[in-house]
Amino acid sequence: MDKVAVVILNWNGVNMLRTYLPSVIRYSSSDKVTVYVVDNGSTDNSVAMVRENFPSVRLILLEENFGYADGYNIALHRIDAEYAVLLNSDVEVTENWLEPMIRYMDENPIAAACQPKVLSLTNKDTFEYAGASGGFIDRYGYPFCRGRIFSKVEKDEGQYNSIIPIFWATGAALFLRLLEYREVGGLDGRFFAHMEEIDLCWRFRSRGLDIVCIPQSVVYHLGAGTLKKDSPRKTFLNFRNNLVMLYKNLPANELSKTMRIRRWLDYVAAFFFLLKGQPSNAHSVLQAWDDFERIRQGFSAARVENLEKTIVDSVPERVNYSILVQFFLKGKKRFSQFTV
Repeated sequence: MDKVAVVILNWNGVNMLRTYLPSVIRYSSSDKVTVYVVDNGSTDNSVAMVRENFPSVRLILLEENFGYADGYNIALHRIDAEYAVLLNSDVEVTENWLEPMIRYMDENPIAAACQPKVLSLTNKDTFEYAGASGGFIDRYGYPFCRGRIFSKVEKDEGQYNSIIPIFWATGAALFLRLLEYREVGGLDGRFFAHMEEIDLCWRFRSRGLDIVCIPQSVVYHLGAGTLKKDSPRKTFLNFRNNLVMLYKNLPANELSKTMRIRRWLDYVAAFFFLLKGQPSNAHSVLQAWDDFERIRQGFSAARVENLEKTIVDSVPERVNYSILVQFFLKGKKRFSQFTV
């Protein structure tokens, strides 16, 4: 059994692999670490390129595009390791990036997951949108990060270099204890892509397991490698999956009120998309609600299971205020201005 499996999911990303896989191989070299590329039914020459240029990498070939969630679920069932790192194909890692995370997880068996500090590949002294230095969530389900609030990202000046508990770890570089991953059911494949790592982390936290950010490990993320930031499809998946996540995990005494307020907040978001000249994104928000209402009953069993297995009713990193109010009305743009 490996100590660590570094697992990169690929779909038609031959250029990403050619560019960023060399850093992963170089800085993950150990007899206790194996690097995998999981191909999600690509139609480009990704597989042939990896075989020819990176013979040390193990390939897991899937017959179709199962998305982020089930692509990893299927692959991780075929891997024998204590830990796995779910690593995006557009991530450049740095020397000794694994060691601080391995050391922390070895010394803290209550920790189910962690993440490195994630900086922007195109502006290396700035945090990257997807995860920054650890993720949190507000009472209405809006995620934010230490170093990134909505689209406002901070310059990294060492201000968030402490190891702290977080609500969610980024799916761009998600370090997992495989036993706990399997015990809580893995990623929810029905999400397909986006928000599934936050849903997974909510299950970890509600069942008494810890998640932390280890800023002594650093990676650089390009971001938006598959769906661009303003993609209507991405908007739809983010909003729809966020609603599903809330339905699956919210305590019974919060569900009705929170979802009612969230509906109005999302209508406001759709209105602002219209004001910005993005009618397709506005439509995606409304479509997300329609789809959520259509599929909600299919998640009822998962909701019952989650509530039955919850031992931490109030997760501290799910803050008891609206990040929208703090950011847009009170003008707080930096994580250090918030109480968590």
